Amino acid sequence: MKQWSKIFLILIVFLLAYFLPFSHLSFGGPIMEALLMLQEYARQHVLLCLVPAFFIAGGISVFVNQQAVIKYFGAKANKVLAYSVASISGTILAVCSCTVLPIFSGIYKRGAGIGPATAFLYSGPAINVLAIILTAQVLGMELGIARAVGAIVFSIVIGLMMHFIFLREEREKAANAVEMAVGGEDDERPLWKNALYFATMVGILIFANWSGAAKSEGGFWVFIFKIKWVLTGLFLASLIWMLIAWFKKNELKDWTASTWTFTKQILPLLFIGVLVAGVLLGRPGHEGLIPSHWVASMVGGNSLFANFFASFAGALMYFATLTEVPILQGLIGAGMGKGPALALLLAGPALSLPNMLVIRSVMGTEKTLVFITLVVVMATISGYIFGSIWG
Repeated sequence: MKQWSKIFLILIVFLLAYFLPFSHLSFGGPIMEALLMLQEYARQHVLLCLVPAFFIAGGISVFVNQQAVIKYFGAKANKVLAYSVASISGTILAVCSCTVLPIFSGIYKRGAGIGPATAFLYSGPAINVLAIILTAQVLGMELGIARAVGAIVFSIVIGLMMHFIFLREEREKAANAVEMAVGGEDDERPLWKNALYFATMVGILIFANWSGAAKSEGGFWVFIFKIKWVLTGLFLASLIWMLIAWFKKNELKDWTASTWTFTKQILPLLFIGVLVAGVLLGRPGHEGLIPSHWVASMVGGNSLFANFFASFAGALMYFATLTEVPILQGLIGAGMGKGPALALLLAGPALSLPNMLVIRSVMGTEKTLVFITLVVVMATISGYIFGSIWG
């Protein structure tokens, strides 16, 4: 009964955020910005982004062989393979800093080492092919290339540094994981069936969220956007058929239970984080407690402080996929330097205040602070170097 009350409470909060006409209320200011930001989040990200991500995370937790995760992504895994896969995952998923969280949580709790897991955590939202193309077209080829190269290098370096900083703890985790996995796990299905099952869910996540924001790219991108719901429907129909034909009733029960575990752990923290971010910074183009002209005035030129401030502010802000490009276009027009622009591009999409709250609940305060510090410091240095060359 207690579980049903939690489900009911989360559902009520979501429905209120989704349907209440906040824009018709008579008051404004930071509180209104927080409510409107939560509404945008509920309407644009929960159903199409987070729900599929929760089900993918639940599937990883239940159906992915733990020994396989430890073998390929554990503390003792082949570093080249583990970090190569983790660092390019964003080119496939193209998710925002919040949608990546359930999947990160799933692979981390299943036995992935802190290095590959955080490399994936960074690369998931940071290495988005469409966002990089849009960056190059709107903000300039130099920024587009620097963003692409920087994001790939960042994910690998951050993952390796997290691994070595917490090496002793990682070795203990690996030893415990091997002990728990002695005797192996019997897979209910062949590997190819599980692979197709996950591929269909990833397909739903990708095509349901395929953006039309880059219509100027033409050709392939626009064609896929026009048929996105056909493709999403085909993947969904395939998934339903697989669940009926390949899965037992008790497996489906375990899958939904695991999905619910991730949902109740992550979603409330995301809602709280979105509200706080809305109060402090407001929606893009609107004012929160911190006036936007303050931000613009802090990121001019190419000083270390300007680059640090851009990366730090970007780390706190929430960027939906692709929205960072028009926001930066406006800031550059207001006098933002190229170095701070890159710093924000490297720190902003991968981090946000809601994202930080959830990461802390998954891997603890110390690891979260180290991860955030690595992202902000590396973005600051990269932006300063880039600004010195291209500014």
